[in-house]
Amino acid sequence: MTRQDPEGFGPRAGADWAVPALLPRLPGLDHTFTLLRQGYHFIGRNCDAMHVDGFRARLMGREAVCLRGPEAGRLLYGSDVVTRQGAMPATVLRLLQDKGSVQQLEGEEHRARKAMFIRLVMDPARVDALVRGFEAAWRAQLRPGTEISILHLANAALTRAVCHWAGLYPSEARLRQLTRVLFAMSDRTGHFSPSTLVTLMQRRRVERWLRQQAAAARAGGNAPEGSALAVMAAELPPEVAAVEILNILRPVVAVGRYIAFSAKALHEHPIWCGLFHSGNEDYITDFCEEVRRISPFFPFTAAVATRDVEWQGATIAAGTRILFDIYGTNNDARNFPLPHKFRPERMLDWKVEDPAFVPQGAGAVATTHRCPGEAMTLALMASAVRMLCNEMSYELPPQDLSVAMNRVPAQPASGVRIRVQRID
Repeated sequence: MTRQDPEGFGPRAGADWAVPALLPRLPGLDHTFTLLRQGYHFIGRNCDAMHVDGFRARLMGREAVCLRGPEAGRLLYGSDVVTRQGAMPATVLRLLQDKGSVQQLEGEEHRARKAMFIRLVMDPARVDALVRGFEAAWRAQLRPGTEISILHLANAALTRAVCHWAGLYPSEARLRQLTRVLFAMSDRTGHFSPSTLVTLMQRRRVERWLRQQAAAARAGGNAPEGSALAVMAAELPPEVAAVEILNILRPVVAVGRYIAFSAKALHEHPIWCGLFHSGNEDYITDFCEEVRRISPFFPFTAAVATRDVEWQGATIAAGTRILFDIYGTNNDARNFPLPHKFRPERMLDWKVEDPAFVPQGAGAVATTHRCPGEAMTLALMASAVRMLCNEMSYELPPQDLSVAMNRVPAQPASGVRIRVQRID
């Protein structure tokens, strides 16, 4: 059955979506270990096996509904019958967002807070300023004859750039610490171990420092006019400003994973680096968008139904946790023929709000929980690709570039190590 959405938020024309009268249930008492074992493939493979786009499971002892596809994106990002509150495990919430942050707000309160983020992170001049800082920090780390991991190179450059962009000027020692902690916040979300507790404590120390910075700026300190620190300190209490500044710093540093995946793609598909090196940079954004589509970054997002919800003829009861399969939606062959083939010629574009292309969420940025940072993400990725292709010569020593799909978040195993030969 082909579904068409009059609002343009349904599957692309020709997509054949399964419409179950009831959501089937996975066999077994609890499926938490299956999810951990299958990782990014958990929802998609089970949907494919049952020929549906949604099923019921039990995760961490709690009823859950797992969904994929544009209709599921519309439910989690375009409706008022779900909430982000109570959807994430406590450790994931504390590592990524924390209570009272923009992602935990709903309704008018969310829209007002989101508007502040949009002013700060989507303004083209601000994006350009961040990119310039990133490029300077990247170049400063490179020396001919040295070997370095692209992931570590990007993390350090992004941390320095986004701190200065936000109006923060930490010491070199604190910058090194921030690089480790900001990376670890996302790196520890897919599992629970003693290192998770260590990262939670480290996050608290970073928050205390940011509260001090926000309080000083609010009291008339010397925060640069118009910076994220100045704006948030003026509009929010220091403890909330600290959380929201962190919700800019951490995601920007997380772009380092996309940059590592971009370096891996350049190595595996050298024709693109040759194209960019010859001066034809028209397709760099298309290249980066395809990296975002095909790379395992966010596996899924979660919400809780606030009342009984009808979805494709099935009822999802109020209070049920709903998981939306981001990775599976981006790699669905019904919308992306040969989805595991790397094809920048698909010419994807986050600004189109294509409901099948949802690497950082679905729907309209201003009114949903979609991430407002995609403009920054693409600009930083494109900058890194440009520098790799045009400003340096390097080789990849023997290494493991495999990606474990049951590691959340995923990354190339080696971080993509390069041996710098020449700085052009």
